[in-house]
Parts: sequence; C-alpha cells; structure tokens
Amino acid sequence: MSILEDVKKDLNISSEDDYFDQEIIMHTNTAFSILTQLGVGPKKGFSISDDTAEWTDFIPDDARLNMVKSYVPKKVKTLFDPPSTGPLAEELGKKLAELEWRINVLVDPELEEEDDDED
Repeated sequence: MSILEDVKKDLNISSEDDYFDQEIIMHTNTAFSILTQLGVGPKKGFSISDDTAEWTDFIPDDARLNMVKSYVPKKVKTLFDPPSTGPLAEELGKKLAELEWRINVLVDPELEEEDDDED
C-alpha cells in the first residue's frame, strides 16, 4: 500500500476518491519535512506527488521506525481535518508530541554513539 493510500485510509477516505489528494499530499509533505528536521528519512528531504511512493522510499525497512507510519497520518489529520472538540484535539496533540519525542530519541546521533560505546 502506498503512503498516500495509508494516509487516506486513516482519514476514512476511499483510495479511489481523489478529490482531496492534492491537499492531503501537501500536508503529508509537511509531515515529512518535520520528520526530516527530526533526523528521519533522506537528509535532503522527501516528498510525495502521487500514490506511487511507498514507506520504504522514505525510511528503510526498520521495525524501530514503524512509528513513523503512525505519525504521518496523525499529523496530516491535524492539518487536514482537525478534531472539532478541545479534548480530542488535545489528546491527538499529546500523541503527536510523544511520537515526535520517541522518534527524535530513536534517531539522535549522540544516543547512537552512546549505544555503540556500550557494545
């Protein structure tokens, strides 16, 4: 399944429905820019333009980075279709903040160096 199809599925939009694709793609690319700043993905950045890009185009097949596949659709949801109530928006914001923190810790080069020193 492509990145765009995964994001649309999380937004409860059929993969055949392409009416919102350009807006969803724009927000998906925003999420990728944030992840690039956190140190995930290609150093020069990453973007999608259609439904052909797959997760392995952005990240290696590394089980530790599976949370990226949860982060991107949630981030797109906050930009494309934010929750209508404060508590729901707050809960989604907390989940995103936790995922960003965990992703950042996972790819922090200083922490990787410490792990290498322990081996």
